[in-house]
Amino acid sequence: MAVLLLVALAGGCKLKDTSPPSGIPAPPDVAAPPADALKTPSGIAFKILTVGLGSIHPTRLSTVRVHYTGWTTDGKMFDSSVERREPINMKVMQFIPGWIEILQLMVVGEKRRVWIPANLAYGDHPKPGDPAGMLVFEIELLDIE
Repeated sequence: MAVLLLVALAGGCKLKDTSPPSGIPAPPDVAAPPADALKTPSGIAFKILTVGLGSIHPTRLSTVRVHYTGWTTDGKMFDSSVERREPINMKVMQFIPGWIEILQLMVVGEKRRVWIPANLAYGDHPKPGDPAGMLVFEIELLDIE
């Protein structure tokens, strides 16, 4: 087998690149919530991308396991557990206010695209390293502990 690999490499063949992607493209509606998006009283807009089959919602004290990707409204991805291929586990109350609100509306298996206003995210003038303004996330609730 080592000889076959050596022959393939010597012949100019390339092995498949299995490294993680260098960014997940932003959804086409990243700049602003579409007209058919639902809204919470606080101003969070969302679309349900995958309907969950559960009936239990997490509380502020629940620990959840989620996959997510986040973009600024100009389409720049700033963080992604999907890209890292590792979901995060965290108490609901440890997230930004917009996540705390939206997670409590979700059930296991559900995936939403969420537009979180700056005042429920990191603000318009966040600390260095945090994104500013309205943020867009795709959040998938994998489990509630």
